[in-house]
Amino acid sequence: MPRVLLIEDDRAVREGVTLALRRRGHEVTAVATGEDGLERVRSFRPDVVVLDLMLPGLPGLDVCRRVRALDQTLPIVMATARGDDEDIVVGLEAGADDYVVKPVQARVLEARIRAVLRRVGGVPAEGGIPKIDSYGELTVDRAGLSVSRTGVPVQLAPSELRLLLTLSASPGQVFSRQQLLEAVWEHSYHGDARLVDACVRRLRAKLGEPPREPRYVQTVRGFGYRFAAR
Repeated sequence: MPRVLLIEDDRAVREGVTLALRRRGHEVTAVATGEDGLERVRSFRPDVVVLDLMLPGLPGLDVCRRVRALDQTLPIVMATARGDDEDIVVGLEAGADDYVVKPVQARVLEARIRAVLRRVGGVPAEGGIPKIDSYGELTVDRAGLSVSRTGVPVQLAPSELRLLLTLSASPGQVFSRQQLLEAVWEHSYHGDARLVDACVRRLRAKLGEPPREPRYVQTVRGFGYRFAAR
């Protein structure tokens, strides 16, 4: 049973979402403040965090950053009331894996939670055989779902790991943003290219990529991204 930590200050929303998720088989702990949310991350040990972006006291963006500092692999789905592009991009840059726009529809949130939990499953190696690939300084362990650079482990959030596994599974192939949305985020509609772009920026930073001339995750202008195995 997936364990969900809901951090939401609006009582009606908190109770409604909690009830809806429990009906769908989730174990839910809900809190109203960012401070309580951070404490529950440690004590409840959730499988996924659903985080309201607009919180009193400690803002949701700061909560997101602190959760990422505690655990790079814990999936975070943020909720934003306005659906404002700037708010969404800032939240994604802070480390969120996905987002929903309030008022939250239970079926949409459920789909995002299920998708982000599946995301940690990685990309199977061909023929089902565990595979470890090396690309210069970078090593990708597809069976162990781990990445290292010059022998040093690189801690990636679920979306970052899934993105790297997807791109590196087909070196040189150009993936459009829409293809990556469907493969990594399981979104079937256009308009969420910001998810891909923000995740690419975070991934490049963690891999120590030069911003203007990335070695591995390269931009193909007008098309999308590719992984360069050199």
